[in-house]
Amino acid sequence: MYIREYFLKTERLGFSIWDSDDIKYANSLWGDENVTKFIVANGKMSINQIQNRLDKEIEMYLQNNIQYWPVFLLQTNEHVGCCGVRSYNTQDKILEFGIHLKPLYWGQGIAQEAAQAVIDYSFNNIRINGLFAGHNPKNKDSARLLKKLGFKYTHEEFYKPTGLQHPSYLLTKEDYSSS
Repeated sequence: MYIREYFLKTERLGFSIWDSDDIKYANSLWGDENVTKFIVANGKMSINQIQNRLDKEIEMYLQNNIQYWPVFLLQTNEHVGCCGVRSYNTQDKILEFGIHLKPLYWGQGIAQEAAQAVIDYSFNNIRINGLFAGHNPKNKDSARLLKKLGFKYTHEEFYKPTGLQHPSYLLTKEDYSSS
C-alpha cells in the first residue's frame, strides 16, 4: 500500500503535495458540485477543468513551493480536500489563502484545523507579510471561518471564475503575531 508523505501535520490532518497520480482525489473534490458551486460561475467543473486545476497546483509547487496542498485524515488516509496558499502580491510578500473541503467533512472543525496549520506554516516557514482571502458572497461558512481565524474584511474584489464581487480579507503579520 502506498503511504503518503506529509510535510505538515496537525492532530488529525496530514498535508501532502499534489502529483499527477492524484487525479482521483482532484475529481472527488472538484467534481463535487457542493464544492464547486462556490468556485466557478456555472457551479460545476468539467473533467478538463479539473485536470487543468490539478496541473496548475503541481506547476505552482514546482515554481514556488506552494499550492493548495491535498489534505488527508492521518488515522485513515482519507482525502478530505485541499488547503494552502498561492501567489497574490509578490512585491509585498502577501499570499492568497484558500481551502476546499469535501462536504462529508464539513462541520467537524477540520476547516479551522487545516486553515490554522496553513496560516502558521505561511508566517513561520514561508515568512510572508500577510495572507489575502476572498470568498463567494453566498458562502457564509467561509465568511465565519475567516473571521474566526483573525482575517479582517478589507474590500470587495472581482473574482473572474465566478464573475462575482467577493468579500476580501487580510491577515497581516502584525495581527497574526499578536493573536
